[in-house]
Amino acid sequence: MYFPILTLLLTLSTPGGQLAKDTTHHQLFTAGVASGLMGGLYDGFYPIDSLATKGDFGLGAPDKIDGELLFLDGKAYQTQYTGKTTEVSHRQQLTPFSMVNFFHTDLTFTVHQSMDKAALYHYLDSLLPNMNGLYAIHIKGKFSHLKTRAFPPVHEAPYPPLAGMLGLQHFFQFNACTGDLVGYRLPAYMDNTNIAGYHFHYLSDARDAGGHIVDVAIADVVITVSILDSYTLQIPSSPAFDHFDFKQNRQEDIKSVEKGSK
Repeated sequence: MYFPILTLLLTLSTPGGQLAKDTTHHQLFTAGVASGLMGGLYDGFYPIDSLATKGDFGLGAPDKIDGELLFLDGKAYQTQYTGKTTEVSHRQQLTPFSMVNFFHTDLTFTVHQSMDKAALYHYLDSLLPNMNGLYAIHIKGKFSHLKTRAFPPVHEAPYPPLAGMLGLQHFFQFNACTGDLVGYRLPAYMDNTNIAGYHFHYLSDARDAGGHIVDVAIADVVITVSILDSYTLQIPSSPAFDHFDFKQNRQEDIKSVEKGSK
């Protein structure tokens, strides 16, 4: 099946003296359109196996939004609404929306103090002053508290908008835990095609728990950042996508889904 590809090349300026040598052509690859996912385009179209050729780090949604996806060190993990978290063994499983990149460490920061979600994001903003830059962010270590969520799968089309399913999401609480946050900070001009701002998924050290981050408090972590300079969007080819109304502004829905409540 043929999928059209849209590529946007960005040139980024970065602070001197803070970068690793290899900082060019770090591409963010996205399969699907975020506002389409928000509006009910949940049928997978892009094989998870093919994502491995586009990146070894990232996050996304499984087919029929059966939970949450996370990609780390070239492996894919799925957290279902039951809380069950496993490595994806059937790599031909399809995703309706995922974003990945090959992670190259450009910046490293060690944090030995507690921060809640607001303080963490403020701190990250101070480290990443280019508000229009694309950043992949890996946070590894100890967390004093985490709250994650996952959606149950849908079964029959037409599917409801994702914001209309907030009452069905399942939440998971973790205290004094260790693991990885995998995520991005993307600029405002990428909203609707992608998800602007911060977006993280979690995976425990034991690889048996995870989900979309709703709340977080760090305790002792290492933050590594990969600076991205290009963006490729893989567009689905399906009747549902062809007739989807992208004129509707879904930015508020995206915000509600990201924080897990209206």
